[in-house]
Amino acid sequence: MQGINDEKAWQKYAGYSKLSYNNMTVSDIAKQIDGHIVCCEDRSSTDLEYAFASDLMSDVLTLEKEKIVLITGLANMQAIRTSEMSEIGCVIFARDKKASNDIISVARENDMVLIESPYSVFRISGELYKAGVKPVF
Repeated sequence: MQGINDEKAWQKYAGYSKLSYNNMTVSDIAKQIDGHIVCCEDRSSTDLEYAFASDLMSDVLTLEKEKIVLITGLANMQAIRTSEMSEIGCVIFARDKKASNDIISVARENDMVLIESPYSVFRISGELYKAGVKPVF
């Protein structure tokens, strides 16, 4: 088998006949990962195109895409402030991490959707990739 970096080999290995990318709404994303929207539910019909998973906020600051969702295991103010600076409109907290009232308040001020999911960062990434959300890199 060819290396895992070969997209065609990966698709064959993973059982995909053809990978196609799709925008998903916030609501669709929450359903896909058994997530619960805890902030800015009124934005549940917003389309998202890209996903990025990181706990290293300095990496998040390098992003230059729009319509992006951040997947992280960091449920702290730094993740929210970094997302604010990077103009990220949706953050998923993995591994059943809960957003504090302070985090929710700052997210609401910035019209930022927060989703809590019981899944790991790895599983959330896989589920969204499988559903057609584009990777940033």
